[in-house]
Amino acid sequence: MIMMIKKGTTILIVLVCILLFCVDPASAAINTIKQGNTVFIGEEGLDISAAMGPDTQIGWWASAADISTTSPTQAIDLKGRITSFMVSPSEFDGYLGNWYRLNSAGKADGSAFLVADPQLILKVEDTTILVDEQLNWIPTGDNIQFRIDTNLAQIASQRSTPAPITIKVQSPEGAIYSSLLNAGGTPTSIVNIPVTTRPFYTGSIWNMGDPAIYPPGTYTLWAESNINNMKDNYEVVGKTISIPINLLNQGQNPLIKKATTLPTQTTMTPPLAITQVTTSVQTQTIESTTVPTPTLTGIPITTATQFPSPIPTKAPGFEATLAGVTLLFALVFYLKK
Repeated sequence: MIMMIKKGTTILIVLVCILLFCVDPASAAINTIKQGNTVFIGEEGLDISAAMGPDTQIGWWASAADISTTSPTQAIDLKGRITSFMVSPSEFDGYLGNWYRLNSAGKADGSAFLVADPQLILKVEDTTILVDEQLNWIPTGDNIQFRIDTNLAQIASQRSTPAPITIKVQSPEGAIYSSLLNAGGTPTSIVNIPVTTRPFYTGSIWNMGDPAIYPPGTYTLWAESNINNMKDNYEVVGKTISIPINLLNQGQNPLIKKATTLPTQTTMTPPLAITQVTTSVQTQTIESTTVPTPTLTGIPITTATQFPSPIPTKAPGFEATLAGVTLLFALVFYLKK
């Protein structure tokens, strides 16, 4: 009986240990902020007790300002919000960088935390041909991996838990996948991916080779981050939501298809055009050189030899007329006698 109780107690202790190991450490740490950590606009429910120490106010100075001798450019009283702090856009947008604790005299009392604007970029890479997909087209059957580029990755080192990022994949019919199948048919969840580095690569987790599962067409992809409800409070594209990507799943590149049609037409057309142009040019050249030749050589020679001759022949004609007049006068003179 005692042995059975001991065994039961041992099993209970093991279960409790497993429960404690599996629950809370990650979720509890992601909202716990230490002094000097980075917090992001939109986050809420943060426990900043360790960052604030005994102080309840924070201050921000513009760049190049002397913190030791000047008052803060912006100051916020956090009394009553230390264990449930929100980095609201209305208070912190435009005031990024270091925020300092303020003592009762309003002077800087060491660093509290650093405020940053979240950034989130999603890229698709074709690992079959080892390229970053820039044309938004993937050949059916190629292996796909995702590249996540975000400044939220530093949460992993500062808060002892990775930053969860969710990738959204919407089919041409409008369905949204929560997991994707690779070439071997193994599913991989794309919800709350633990991002630990910048950039972060998922590996080849998607293959659209089976049209029954992934029909041809245009898929829309984007990434989201709702760490501590930041997307709910600050839903901005490029910050808590990546710029959407339209990805065409098609067997043949549409650009290559157009390019293969054009050379066939171009190859046939030039010889016909060149033949016609060459024939017409040669025909006109032969006619132009044959017709002008006799005209140019005949006119100068004939005209040059005949034009001077009529000019000296006018003198003898005049003398004959003069002789006729003289003869007429002689006849009149004779009749008078």
